[in-house]
Amino acid sequence: MAETLNQKQNFLKGIIKENPIFVMLLGMCPTLGVTSSAFNGLGMGVATAFVLLMSNIVVSLVKNLIPAKVRIPAFIIIIASFVTIVEMILEAFVPFLYEQLGIFIPLIVVNCIILGRAEAYASKNNVLSSIIDALGMGLGFTLALTALGSVREILGSGSLFGLSFVPDDANTFILFILPPGAFIALAYLTVIFNKLTTKTA
Repeated sequence: MAETLNQKQNFLKGIIKENPIFVMLLGMCPTLGVTSSAFNGLGMGVATAFVLLMSNIVVSLVKNLIPAKVRIPAFIIIIASFVTIVEMILEAFVPFLYEQLGIFIPLIVVNCIILGRAEAYASKNNVLSSIIDALGMGLGFTLALTALGSVREILGSGSLFGLSFVPDDANTFILFILPPGAFIALAYLTVIFNKLTTKTA
């Protein structure tokens, strides 16, 4: 019972109390680079969450087989293997998203969220706990990227997931789909998220 409660808290921690984007401010490179639309944010979030989940599972399974001196390089190789799988799948089945995400897909390898969870959690816990941790962090990261991409797309393009809901000649805040807009939108969403979670805590 206590273990189940602890796992539930660990899952929710990645979404709320230790949200990788809005609380811990990790993975800022893809966060600011690819979230010009909701679809891009969702795609990057799902890709990263998949790599996080699979790498956590493998690291948890082989943690006792890896010598301490080569622990970090071994983790990076595991992560890179799953990033390669994701890259090939996106290129084959979702070429539009693959082109949009570009260089940010290979950069998942050095995403501090994934390496951090492998080192700080998966290498010290069992497989089930590592899966729950990865699902919480992955979902928190995906929701944050999708929310940021949605806000930027709505304000900058007057659309959501590519579906326009304003006339073609309507004025939009084009700043929000440009790089400076990423910083502005992230700042406001971070403030709102932390205000809401502080009140409900």
